[in-house]
Amino acid sequence: MILVTGGTGFLGSHLIRSLVNAGKPVRALYRRQPSPLLQDISGKIEWVQGDILDVCALEDAMEGVSQVYHCAAVVSFAPGDAADLMKINVEGTANVVNLALDAGVQKLLYVSSVAAIGRAKEGAHIDEECEWEDSRHNSRYSISKYQGELEIWRGIAEGLDAVMVNPSIILGGGFWEDGSGALFNNAWKEFPYYTEGINGFVDVRDVVSVMIQLMDGPVSGERFILSADNWSYRQLFTTMAQAMGKKPPHREAKPWMAEIVWRVEKLKGMITGKKPLITKETAHTAQMKVYYNNHKILTALPDFRFRPLAQSIRELSAEFVQGRQDAVTSAAVQQ
Repeated sequence: MILVTGGTGFLGSHLIRSLVNAGKPVRALYRRQPSPLLQDISGKIEWVQGDILDVCALEDAMEGVSQVYHCAAVVSFAPGDAADLMKINVEGTANVVNLALDAGVQKLLYVSSVAAIGRAKEGAHIDEECEWEDSRHNSRYSISKYQGELEIWRGIAEGLDAVMVNPSIILGGGFWEDGSGALFNNAWKEFPYYTEGINGFVDVRDVVSVMIQLMDGPVSGERFILSADNWSYRQLFTTMAQAMGKKPPHREAKPWMAEIVWRVEKLKGMITGKKPLITKETAHTAQMKVYYNNHKILTALPDFRFRPLAQSIRELSAEFVQGRQDAVTSAAVQQ
């Protein structure tokens, strides 16, 4: 039996589908309701209501489990979510580690983030050997994922067979309103602004493939950066827009403009009670030029190759457009 935490989330849903399609028995945690994206295969999944802060529910979910994929996490850069980030990403991970040890789980795979990896010197690529440094520039999210990793290392020291993956920005279908899915929405709406910031991007299908290979392989006590290509946000949005037949971004968002925007968004959030679309941390990140080195995972899995980012964007853009067309058709039929 395989347990997946965060089974109703973006990555967890894609992972579960792949595991079920491979004929593997899957048990998944859900907090409120099973993932609607898995409705067509829901009968093949053993759903368990609970979360990683509920020790009793988590203990029951671990019973008879040989492998655990720990995907559950809060991903947020909003200042108001600081407490939840530490509670779920750190304390929740500690619960998973402790109960996996108690249950005699054969192997645990933890989904961390490149945000938990230290910075490289200017112009150099970030790899798994970069050391974490305390800094006022570290986001609350990155701190929580770094401390979550410390819980995994503790578990390994106590005898747990575990491996970690550190994905860059994951692109995939199904969650078009949140996270990276919102990037496709922005391109569709012909958002006019771009930055020259650079970041790493990776297809969710590749992340899932690597996770399963690492889980079923002999590697333990290691972490791996998962990133296909390093692109500028300008190149990313332009490629998305062109794939959808939309107008590419054409106005550069200067750093001083970003400083104004996040302050305005913060004020709007205080008035409306809604989470700001842009925060101080995301405004800063959008201007940074960060390069990731994926050599370690390609060495560990010599037969694996990442999909070219341009190919992923073309395929996902087509899926996004088709989804919008299907929604329009469905609405017309209901009327």
